[in-house]
Amino acid sequence: MAEDKKQAEAAEAVEAKVQAPVQDPQEFLENFNWTKYEQGIEQVDDAKLQEFEQLVAENFVDTMDEEVVQGTVVYLTDREAIIDINAKSEGVISLNEFRYNPDLKVGDKVEVLIDIREDKSGQLVLSHRKARTIMAWDRVNAAHDKEEIVNGFVKCRTKGGMIVDVFGIEAFLPGSQIDVKPIRDYDQYVGKTMEFKVVKINHEFKNVVVSHKALIEADIEEQKKEIIGQLEKGQVLEGVVKNITSYGVFIDLGGVDGLVHITDLSWSRINHPNEVVELDQKLNVVILDFDENKSRIQLGLKQLEKHPWEALSDEIKIGDKVKGKVVVIADYGAFIEVAEGVEGLIHVSEMSWSTHLRSAQDFVKVGDEVEAVVLTMDRDDRKMSLGIKQMTPDPWTDITTKYPVASKHTGIVRNFTNFGVFVELEEGIDGLIYISDLSWTKKIKHPSEFVTVGDKLEVEVLELDVEGRKLSLGHKQTTENPWDKYETEFALDTTHTGTIGEVVDKGATIDFNEDIQAFVPTRHLEKEDGSKLGKGDTAEFKIIEFNKEFKRVVASHTAIFKAEEQRNVKAAVKKAAAQADEAKPTLGDANEALQALKDKMEGKTK
Repeated sequence: MAEDKKQAEAAEAVEAKVQAPVQDPQEFLENFNWTKYEQGIEQVDDAKLQEFEQLVAENFVDTMDEEVVQGTVVYLTDREAIIDINAKSEGVISLNEFRYNPDLKVGDKVEVLIDIREDKSGQLVLSHRKARTIMAWDRVNAAHDKEEIVNGFVKCRTKGGMIVDVFGIEAFLPGSQIDVKPIRDYDQYVGKTMEFKVVKINHEFKNVVVSHKALIEADIEEQKKEIIGQLEKGQVLEGVVKNITSYGVFIDLGGVDGLVHITDLSWSRINHPNEVVELDQKLNVVILDFDENKSRIQLGLKQLEKHPWEALSDEIKIGDKVKGKVVVIADYGAFIEVAEGVEGLIHVSEMSWSTHLRSAQDFVKVGDEVEAVVLTMDRDDRKMSLGIKQMTPDPWTDITTKYPVASKHTGIVRNFTNFGVFVELEEGIDGLIYISDLSWTKKIKHPSEFVTVGDKLEVEVLELDVEGRKLSLGHKQTTENPWDKYETEFALDTTHTGTIGEVVDKGATIDFNEDIQAFVPTRHLEKEDGSKLGKGDTAEFKIIEFNKEFKRVVASHTAIFKAEEQRNVKAAVKKAAAQADEAKPTLGDANEALQALKDKMEGKTK
């Protein structure tokens, strides 16, 4: 079979040669391809060669190392992107370099850097990250100069803000530039691609600052102008709680902030605004007031509801008993909420029948449920005064029966004054003990020298004024007056032994007992030998003055021996007279003797 085929082919070749026309030798030489004969290749036409070079220039790149070119994504795998840059081969780039662009797809144009034209395996090595870094600064500067909007990938949180990948550069996004409202959760932005505006570039330190807030401020400013232009008092707007402080709530009205003061949040008294509202809450508010520039807007929330006083029952009147909760306490009284938004004041004077005023904290505390009597009510001014002492009988109604004059009782010391002590006999019944009625014997300069607050004290009712609600009490009257006994014991000319205590300019003092302190004038301190008694000396003293009313006792030591001397002189005079009678002297002698005795008695004896 093979041999037959070969014979057939040979026959065809012979037949072709026979049929082929005979070529002119001259023509053959002119058309002979000497280039192919010498170089072994056929010569290309110049026009076709130029066309080929043009196609190469248009469709292929000169793949020089470290050069940034634009490529096209031709294929995507789970981990890599195949990039065509019109080179001999296609390059491969890890998808990690495209994390900032999760929407990468086939056909997208991307910038790449030719790292290596051919590696050991002949593969073209490309880098998108390096290409972005090289081109990034040009793009960032252009975006900053032209105020263009750029896309950035939020990589992570950092102190004071976020780190954003912009064109491959790590830019700083301050926390205050994320949004127009305060951000409480920064983590919600991590991993997101957002639009930004380049607001600052530091070329020396290669720092870039971007802002997302700047993009929305322009729109907000337009909204703000529109809202401010339409503001009217009494207008109701919808807003969002932007910030909560101890004094009020800031409401975002769509680019314009207004303040709801804590007193305008609720008709009821509240301690903090977070009892009524919470962050990001949407609510309706009414415009109460604003300044000329409409930059400070005062809002109200409670004004959207009917005032509680208008809803208060008409049946409540003066003298009625009401129940309520203590919401605020001051030194002068307590405020009681008898209905939501309706408060009454219980003055401290209406908390107890006692005339001795105390602080309201002594009677009630915040949160207490109390029952009180309506004392006054003004629906126009929305004021109400209450009393709780009226819930118990007035103790002064039967005061004459309980505390008649001269009756004795036990009370508690409640307060001091310079002139006396206030003693409480029972709740609502106070009496005054003047300082002079505290003790029969002690000289008291201030009541604190005698008693202390809280002491129990025996008292006697001295006077009673029912209309004036006044009781005059005495403490010393509950015991016998020791000066009645001392009046006899320390009568004039009685003699007592004592010791000199304190020595003063005009004399000295002697304590005969715990009640009697006598005074000895200086001239009465002289002893018989002419010297004077000093502090600590013990001697006998004669009482020369006793005043029960003024509790004054005066004593003398000198009077002791002076009295003895006088007795001796009288005896001598009597004896001399007797002797004279017996001797019957002359008148002149008698006169001389009498003169001598007289001089002796007067201290003129030499």
